[in-house]
Amino acid sequence: MVNNITNVDSRYKRWRIIIFGITWMAYAGFYFTRKSFPVAKIGILEDPSIEITKASMGIVDGMFGIAYCLGQFIWGMCGDRFGPRIVVLSGMALSVITTIAMGFSSTIIFFGILMFVQGFSQATGWAPLTKNVSYWFSRRERGRVYGFWSTNYSLGGMLASGFAGYMALLFSNWRFAFFMSALVLGTIWLLFFLLQKNRPEDIELPDIETYHGEPKTIIDPDDLPEEEPDGSWKTIREVLLNPMILRLGAIYFLLKPTRYAILFWGPVIVYERLGRNIGESALISAVFEAAGPLGVIFAGYASDKWFQARRIPVIVINLLILSLILFSFSTVTSGGGTVSMVIILAAIGFFLFGPDALISSTAAVDFGTHKGAGSAAGFINGMGSTGQILGLSLPGLISEIFGWDALFMGMGCFVLLAALILAPKWNAVPPSVENTET
Repeated sequence: MVNNITNVDSRYKRWRIIIFGITWMAYAGFYFTRKSFPVAKIGILEDPSIEITKASMGIVDGMFGIAYCLGQFIWGMCGDRFGPRIVVLSGMALSVITTIAMGFSSTIIFFGILMFVQGFSQATGWAPLTKNVSYWFSRRERGRVYGFWSTNYSLGGMLASGFAGYMALLFSNWRFAFFMSALVLGTIWLLFFLLQKNRPEDIELPDIETYHGEPKTIIDPDDLPEEEPDGSWKTIREVLLNPMILRLGAIYFLLKPTRYAILFWGPVIVYERLGRNIGESALISAVFEAAGPLGVIFAGYASDKWFQARRIPVIVINLLILSLILFSFSTVTSGGGTVSMVIILAAIGFFLFGPDALISSTAAVDFGTHKGAGSAAGFINGMGSTGQILGLSLPGLISEIFGWDALFMGMGCFVLLAALILAPKWNAVPPSVENTET
């Protein structure tokens, strides 16, 4: 008996490390094919054999955004119905093929069509992988686990951009930004195929709640866990009608514009505010994204250790602080100092990425349960991707008419509204077989 328990502990420990590592790598890998077009833009614009403008490239980006938004809703449900493995492997394969095809493309029409396909394939990543992780880590530890795991999109994005740029420079051809990025994701596809497992039961291990002696969370307080088949349409319907999931989707819609406004317009904001050159402006604006992983890890740890696996208090506190920082942007940066700009961008990144990760992963899994985690994460991220479109399209218009200060005041209002909408659910936790009170 002792030997059997020891064997289960050893296998569980080993497989939890493997699953964490391969799913982290998989989502980071998606960024290599996602970032290849943004990096290749400079070379494409300078290529005399290609007739393409910045405006038409904006349309191509828009095609990606639309497909990515639609895909979040669809692939999240597919992750519940068919399991993460088949969805993620299919998405990665399609992304690799599409990226290679883009490396051979020379017309705006093909770039647009392929970027739409790319956006749809990229959407297979987040929700199914989030679900995959949920099977291997229980609610009491998910804040910390997803805190470290969610560094994949910030670190993956930075690594992918640098890699694609270096490959284009090394081969003196922008097309290799596509080819070599596809090679990276193709290698990760093979590792994922060899190492990934959907859930512990697939390799004859007990489910994580049984292993940790925790109550099983459920979606409907009137149901028992065994009455909720994994990925059934009933489960998916319950997830999509769950008031807490709907509320989190609305919150993410309000939060995502700030993240993407600074990601895509940060260098321009710094350039116009401080009068720096392009390279320095890009470097200073990168502080926003660099501070993100620290905020994500801290928020996850705080939700587990200080609030007993309750995510809402940490999200609300972060959003309130973030709104105050956004409101103060004009005052803090009015002197045109580099140090003040770096500090405020780092503060925004720290207090934004934390709740961003908690909403899109940890809380989605908590309230969707791992049986409906794909649908929950897909819906919430789909709502966020809808808001993301505002963050991409409105900053340029608002800054031209009202100035950058007005943009930050508007983003502050969005974030404050999100905090006020979520605050009444301060003590909310998912129902379980032992405690059905929310």
